[in-house]
Amino acid sequence: MSAALPTSSREWHLVARPHGWPKAEDFALREAAVAAPAEGRILVRNKYFSVDPYMRGRMNDVKSYTPPFKLDHPMDGGAVGEVIASNAEGFAVGDHVLHGLGWREIADLPAKHAVKVDPDIAPLSAYLGVLGMPGLTAYAGLFEVASFKEGDAVFVSGAAGAVGSQVGQLAKLKGASRVIGSAGSDEKVKLLTEEYGFDAAFNYKNGPVRDQLKAAAPDGIDVYFDNVGGEHLEAAISSFNLHGRATICGMIAQYNSTEPTPGPSNMALIIGKRLRLQGMLVGDHAHLQDQFVQEVAGWLASGELKFQETKVEGIENGYDAFVGLLRGENTGKMIVSLA
Repeated sequence: MSAALPTSSREWHLVARPHGWPKAEDFALREAAVAAPAEGRILVRNKYFSVDPYMRGRMNDVKSYTPPFKLDHPMDGGAVGEVIASNAEGFAVGDHVLHGLGWREIADLPAKHAVKVDPDIAPLSAYLGVLGMPGLTAYAGLFEVASFKEGDAVFVSGAAGAVGSQVGQLAKLKGASRVIGSAGSDEKVKLLTEEYGFDAAFNYKNGPVRDQLKAAAPDGIDVYFDNVGGEHLEAAISSFNLHGRATICGMIAQYNSTEPTPGPSNMALIIGKRLRLQGMLVGDHAHLQDQFVQEVAGWLASGELKFQETKVEGIENGYDAFVGLLRGENTGKMIVSLA
């Protein structure tokens, strides 16, 4: 056991199911008591926690691939922090760990649900982004789901986000013939081409996506990595070459819709072009974890892979960080810092 432990911790609770855009009154920041960890458990002082688009779906009371958040309970999600008390073999005070109990200052969890991380390989926050779940999503979605091969032309939507920015760079590192990204501001477009090495990028707010994509990819595309859905998916179907493959990772364009959203109007093209559109969940690709960390850590160390983070300071700003993410106010991974 360690020295005096904190007696309380603040944590975010969902108190009402949002209808459309989440509102501040749907959430509450509450105090919870902290006790010494029981056998097999550790206490972790969180330094950073993640806010991610998938969390919006968990706020709805619907059956899905992951259970909804319970009302009047702490929410959860990726977090990284320092062990402050341990009652479990193999974990010592001072160890840094990645775990699933974010949205709170102090996490009490079974040690078997924590993974040690090395702050000397990369900054701790990177284990929530470029070396974490979003990074593995990009890696598995491009190489395994979309069956990327050298010479493919790749289009990525939401390309300045945590997943999209990595997809484009991985494609370039593995020999894509052309990488095109779409983002929601001219500033992000500039980042994609000047910092991340995309061959072309456009602001989807500046005109029809279909027209902008055709101009950016005159020879068509072979792979589409979809983080957005809607008009972007329709544009990709239109620009696909024969045997094109799409990884359907996210559809943030419709997460807060209160009305049914229309699907692409050109689905018949899927037949003639023999397209493959496949949904993905990162949990299905855990077998790639070691290979992913090894390869990506190498590219990070050499400077070949770049990443950005948007850090929001203070647990009290957790709701603002989450809504900011849904509005696209982040560049790269959106993280709440408690450090």
